[in-house]
Formats: sequence, C-alpha cells, structure tokens
Amino acid sequence: MESANQTHAAEFLLLGFSAKSETQFMLFGLFLCVYLVTFTGNLLIILAICSDPRLHTPMYFFLANLSFVDICFTSTTVPKMLWNIQTQSKVITYAGCLSQTFFFFVFGCLDNLVLTVMAYDRFVAICHPLHYSVIMNPQLCGLLALGSWCISVMGSLLETLTLLRLSFCTNMDIPHFFCDLPEVLKLACSDTFINNVVVYFVVIVLGVLPLSGILFSYSQIFSSILRISSARGKYKAFSTCGSHLSVVSLFYGTSLGEYLSSAATSSTRTSLVASVMYTIVTPMLNPFIYSLRNRDMKGALSRVVPLSIRTITGLS
Repeated sequence: MESANQTHAAEFLLLGFSAKSETQFMLFGLFLCVYLVTFTGNLLIILAICSDPRLHTPMYFFLANLSFVDICFTSTTVPKMLWNIQTQSKVITYAGCLSQTFFFFVFGCLDNLVLTVMAYDRFVAICHPLHYSVIMNPQLCGLLALGSWCISVMGSLLETLTLLRLSFCTNMDIPHFFCDLPEVLKLACSDTFINNVVVYFVVIVLGVLPLSGILFSYSQIFSSILRISSARGKYKAFSTCGSHLSVVSLFYGTSLGEYLSSAATSSTRTSLVASVMYTIVTPMLNPFIYSLRNRDMKGALSRVVPLSIRTITGLS
C-alpha cells in the first residue's frame, strides 16, 4: 500500500536539453517557431482541403486526417516543454505523465495507421484505376479512418493502463523532454516484464504490421509502374505517390533512428536529437512535402492563405 501511495503522489522531472539559461532561451525560441510553423502549415492544409471541392477525394481526405494528427502529435509534447523552459521548472505530475504517454501513443499510432491507409489508397489508384471510385467509396474511407482511431486508442490504453500497476523509486529524473515510455519504465521499482511484453506486442501490431502493409503496397505499385510502356505514364503514376513515399521514409527513418540510436549508444543527447526529428521536425515538414510538388494543393493554398490573412486582419 505504501508503494502504491508513493506511485500516485509521484512527480517526474523532465531534464530536457540543457541547464544553461542562455541555451534555454535559444531553445525556447527555436521550438516555439517550429511549433507555430507545424501548427499553421498543417492547419492550412486542412482548410485548403475542406474549402476546395476539387480536393474532396479519398487521397486528400486522408491527407487532412494526417495533418490533424500531426498537429495533435506535436501538441502532446512541445507545449509542455515550452512551459517548462519558460517557467524554469522541470516538473510533470504523475497524472500528467500518464496523460502525455497515452496521447503520445494515440497520435503516434494514428500517424502510422493513416500513412498505411494512404499507401493502400495509392495502391488501388495505380494498380486498379478502373475500380478506384468503387473500392475507395466514402463509406470505406470513413471506416478506415474510424478504425484507425479505435485501434490507436485501444493500443494506447493497453500501454498506459499497465503503467498503473508499477511503483517508482526515489529517482524520478527522466532524461528527455517528454514522458518517453522506455525512460519511464527504467524508473520503476517493481517488475516491468508485463509492460515490456505489452510494448513489444503493440509495436508488432501497430508498427511492424502497418509497415509491412506499406512495403507490400509499394512493391505492387512499383511493379505496376514498370509495366507501363511510356516514360510519361511512368512519371505521372509515380508522381501521385512521390509525396507520400517521402513522408513515409521521413517518418519511419527518424523514428527507427531514434530507437536504434538509443539501443546502440547510451548517449542521452543522441536520443534527444533523434526524438526531436520524428516528434517535431517530421510533422513540420509534411505540409511542405505535400504542397510544394502538388499543383492542386498549391492552388487551394493560394486561395486559402489570403482569405485567412484578411480574416485575421479584420478581427484585429
């Protein structure tokens, strides 16, 4: 009973990046700018897709979902980090740490599943173009989006609820800027075998299997593209999935890099930099990747941005 009471009263310390005040000030400005760019860029993508009827297609429907998830994914960690830097406090409550862990897994898994669904959408569009409108109907798109949410929430609940059974030691320092689950488990005094089993199970179901689906989809896509006789046709087919392939490579490359770096070295700074790449930098780059090479998206954004500026100016 005593250990349980200690667990629920515990406070963790997020050690973050640096203890130097001048460095903290620079980090605050940098991450605030990155967060605002991420939030604004993904919000503009959503507004552009919602406002332009020509973008009311399955591909852009899932892109709007991805942009919303990226906003939420970044908002799970960055505002708390900025608050801690601003107030010169490293404390996060036990409940706050559990909440952050839950939402981090929800939106991290959602990012993964939405990218998988988008790969399936590109697979149908390129490999079965004549049946695309029949297969990717609004009902299926809605079910795929809803299913991704339900699976992510259930997986995150499984991860988070198993934390409630743990008691923690007196050392509550987390060498990270958010409650990263592996770092939290290292602080536990009780046995973490069940937690580790759950982690591996969720990683396989919500990480390895979706990645396998993406790789299978693109193997079929590349096979279909190679069978196209004209070079122009090959380029047109590949251009429809080029942006998605870039985002997939960036997301999985940085997330795998984070866990490989933490496994290969004990350097906290290396792990922090890798975490920043997939939790903060990747969501910021996604809007640029999808808008710079997409003529329809650039056209929609060119109409949304001036309207947004006029609205803000009128309100002010």
